Amino acid sequence: MEKIEHTTVTTNGIKMHVASIGSGPIILFLHGFPELWYTWRHQLLSLSSLGYRCVAPDLRGYGDSDAPPSPESYTVFHIVGDLVGLLDALGVDKVFLVGHDWGAMIAWNFCLFRPDRIKALVNLSIPYHPRNPKVKTVDGYRALFGDDFYICRFQVPGEAEAHFAQMDTAKVMKKFLTTRDPNPPCIPKETGLKALPDPPALPSWLSEDEINYFATKFNQKGFTGGLNYYRAMNLNWELMAPWTGLQIQVPVKFIVGDLDITYHIPGVKEYLQNGGFKKNVPFLQELVVMEGVAHFINQEKPQEISMHIYYFIKKF
Repeated sequence: MEKIEHTTVTTNGIKMHVASIGSGPIILFLHGFPELWYTWRHQLLSLSSLGYRCVAPDLRGYGDSDAPPSPESYTVFHIVGDLVGLLDALGVDKVFLVGHDWGAMIAWNFCLFRPDRIKALVNLSIPYHPRNPKVKTVDGYRALFGDDFYICRFQVPGEAEAHFAQMDTAKVMKKFLTTRDPNPPCIPKETGLKALPDPPALPSWLSEDEINYFATKFNQKGFTGGLNYYRAMNLNWELMAPWTGLQIQVPVKFIVGDLDITYHIPGVKEYLQNGGFKKNVPFLQELVVMEGVAHFINQEKPQEISMHIYYFIKKF
């Protein structure tokens, strides 16, 4: 870990913290919520040893990167803009892209906006869904799962932050990272995060030191930056109107665990398996469903995910 370099890049009006290691073709890793560059620690080490330069930023709002206060500063255009600026600062034209959770959503949009900058994409957990012109994103989730669904509960500025503040940050991280319940996570207004189950013990793939790294950074930064991605979802829906109906035009490998909450959203299994996903992602080359694996797949199965990435991108 001490071989990982840490730098700050100025891009798109913010200062972005970037972790990197290795030399060779660049792989850009995009983390999700509530995570950091650190979620990719295993992949940085293993793939850099196989001849790649691995680059993992703290996305806008997270860790040691700047966190503008307004939710309107967290649209997919801002985030993809940050990353295009990062590639320009690195002096690189095209990269391999790897995303998970929110990072996967950003990666899909990166491929929509700037396919010229992406050699190939490995995305984890969140499949590409084209914009539904009839329903705003958060409204669609509310209709499916109700007001207590976590994405809906995260909408009001300050409310989720107050729930998070009622609990030790390390415990918050444990609740999120160790969940294995594939049902939709609901956070009732009255009980907050207490509604999410406590892990009986840390799994073998996660240590107290690793939890504490995340917790220390979130104690310094707070959760507002990460929550603002959810608060910009309906704004994204409005701004994305010109891209309605577009396909993803880069080579793709998609990986999901069969215990991932995203895999159990009604209709997703059928969409992935019955051709709908392939229609929207015509250059989909591999679709992998990992048995017995939950949402934080790149941390739970680090070596397998590193090898999935390696054997795919080495073809290009």
